Amino acid sequence: MLRPERMSKVSVTGSKGVMPTVIETIHELNLVHLSDYDGTWEGFDNGNPIEGADEVSEKLVTVRALESTLDLDPDDAVPGRLEDDWEARLEGIRTRVNELDDERSEIREQLRQVDEEIDRVAPFAELAIDLDLLSGYDSVEVLVGEGSLSAVEDALESEAAIRAYETFTGGDVVAIVAAPADDEEDVIDDALVGIEFTRHAVPETDQSPRQYVGRLEDRKRDLEDDLQEIDAELEHVKREEGGFLLGLEAELTIESQRADAPLQFATTRRAFIAEGWIPASQYDEFVAALEGAVGDSVEIEQLEVADYDDHEHGAEAHTGAGDDEEEDAAERTREEPPKAATDGGTSQRRGAVTMDDQPPVILNNVTPAKPFELLVKMVSQPKYSELDPTLLVFLTYPFAFGFMIGDIGYGLLYMLMGWGCWKVFDSDAGKALGTIGIWAGAFTVIFGWLYDDIFGVHMSDLGLALPLAGSLDKGLQATEWAMLWIILSLVFGLIHLNIGLIMGFVNELSHGLKAAVYERLSWLLAMNGLFLWIFSLHLVEEKPGFLVGAGEEAILYQFMGFAGLPEVVGQVGLVMVLVGAILVGVGEGIAGIFEIPAWAFGHVLSYLRMVAVLLAKGGMAFAVNLLVFGAYDTPEGYTYFNLPGIPIETISGYEYEALEPGFAGLVHIDPLIVTIPIAILVFVLGHILVLLLGITAAGIQMLRLEYVEFFQKFYEGGGEEYEPFGQERSIQAD
Repeated sequence: MLRPERMSKVSVTGSKGVMPTVIETIHELNLVHLSDYDGTWEGFDNGNPIEGADEVSEKLVTVRALESTLDLDPDDAVPGRLEDDWEARLEGIRTRVNELDDERSEIREQLRQVDEEIDRVAPFAELAIDLDLLSGYDSVEVLVGEGSLSAVEDALESEAAIRAYETFTGGDVVAIVAAPADDEEDVIDDALVGIEFTRHAVPETDQSPRQYVGRLEDRKRDLEDDLQEIDAELEHVKREEGGFLLGLEAELTIESQRADAPLQFATTRRAFIAEGWIPASQYDEFVAALEGAVGDSVEIEQLEVADYDDHEHGAEAHTGAGDDEEEDAAERTREEPPKAATDGGTSQRRGAVTMDDQPPVILNNVTPAKPFELLVKMVSQPKYSELDPTLLVFLTYPFAFGFMIGDIGYGLLYMLMGWGCWKVFDSDAGKALGTIGIWAGAFTVIFGWLYDDIFGVHMSDLGLALPLAGSLDKGLQATEWAMLWIILSLVFGLIHLNIGLIMGFVNELSHGLKAAVYERLSWLLAMNGLFLWIFSLHLVEEKPGFLVGAGEEAILYQFMGFAGLPEVVGQVGLVMVLVGAILVGVGEGIAGIFEIPAWAFGHVLSYLRMVAVLLAKGGMAFAVNLLVFGAYDTPEGYTYFNLPGIPIETISGYEYEALEPGFAGLVHIDPLIVTIPIAILVFVLGHILVLLLGITAAGIQMLRLEYVEFFQKFYEGGGEEYEPFGQERSIQAD
């Protein structure tokens, strides 16, 4: 589960005469992740596409263009079966759709022009002046536009080149008629310089503006009717031919993949070599399929079963560690590689000559953990040689989310939201996200049961007594509970980071034992040694009283009877810190020593954000309920809500004195006919807000802890995803 599925490198060698059959067989298997030949073998070149590839590609482009024009989605129709005359049918559809699309484009262009003309004429309709009265004069100038009438008239009044003028208005439109003094020209334009005024050209028509606009609007309606008819006809084509086009696209996609496959092969004039990766467990199936298709006409080899340590998990620099191993590896790469055979490819090749690539990655997780692969791949695909953190994310993410929210009501809603997401989205990512939501909601319900919380109200206050309910407490009523959660969050962080460092140690073993010791074991010693000392009785008087000891303030002693680790354990812890610091200094230099406080202590403290979210979310829910119900305080300092219909005397588990409510709450304030609806609104909207903030706060904060604190200790990513040559959907011809 922590390792990807083991992969085998396979090679198929044969004559070009059987290459099409081999390609078809491999494609139908949908099993081989093909390797790209890089052209480095002497005597071999990249293959050429199979004859007819250009024609297939051209038809595939045509089909996809038609699907785009018809706005055809795979969910709109069921792929149909191909007919013998499919090419003629495709040509008929292409001709019909293109004609309709051309007509639609032409009508849309005409509509655009009509809209522009309406926009141009509409201002003149507001003036209610015939258009022929606004042009054709020799002795006066006419200008129509939009602007401030007072500003326009002031400008005209002050212009010496204007002998007289008159303005006409309609809405925001102003028409200006001005008589120039002497033989001046463009006097209106000169007068309006500096004035914000939008000019409108006078349309050339003998109709009144209103008549002209009316005729344009009639034309627009006619064009829109024509456009609807064309859209309806295209929709009809979509319904009638959608299945055929989807089926044809699937078939042509398969043919295109097959035709282009030789581009990844190494070929000579007569032979080919194809290599790729398959799951090691399916090698026999691969061999049986090829032998059943072409018999002894090809040579099949299993070149290697990739070992996880043979394919290094990254190019991470190692200072002072693993140098000898790296130099040995570099020396080995200088050796002359063996040659590939060029005699037709049917004879046994001497030596393993492979296309140099890394194994693709198939994550191998138990079914419940598979949706959490989405969270891992959001960072990057794990490398083949890396440990896969998916299982650990599955075990920690929902747990921490539930710990931070801890409410039965919210948990049920999160589960409902996750189920809705799972049902609505068809994509793998959507369903994975929904499943993650269901898991997070389930743990929220579990912790809510232990916290005795439902929408921020203790179930015991509602008269509900469930087994183990209330065995934990969020700390809103008692400070010692909050302190306990602080300590337990640190313990959770310490365990989480230890797992990450151990996984990092395993990953680093591929670089050699020294690299693993200097780069991971050193930090394990430093961090664990520090916290062994912190939780020990060594120098107990110098440590915070709530942390260790048997005093009244000691939280772990109060709840668990744990006073602290023996003093000698603390002394061993200090030795571990010293040894770890020395190893860090040797492996990473003086700069690494200065990072010890952040790595050994600061990263663990980052997990206190879990407590912050826990208390903040509980406090927000408390505030919403306080506004709605009001609350009482007991002499012991316990606060409970003034819930309608549940008198104080009937609540079990506590001894109270009847006290006046500290705040009556909206549900208890007259007039109830007004305050009850407001209370319901505040309750619903308030808890929706807390619900959504819970997603962003708990969800994002735990993601940060996973990515920044946990992954940083071991994870690099950058692996290649397994993409087998083939296609699951295949359409058969009749």
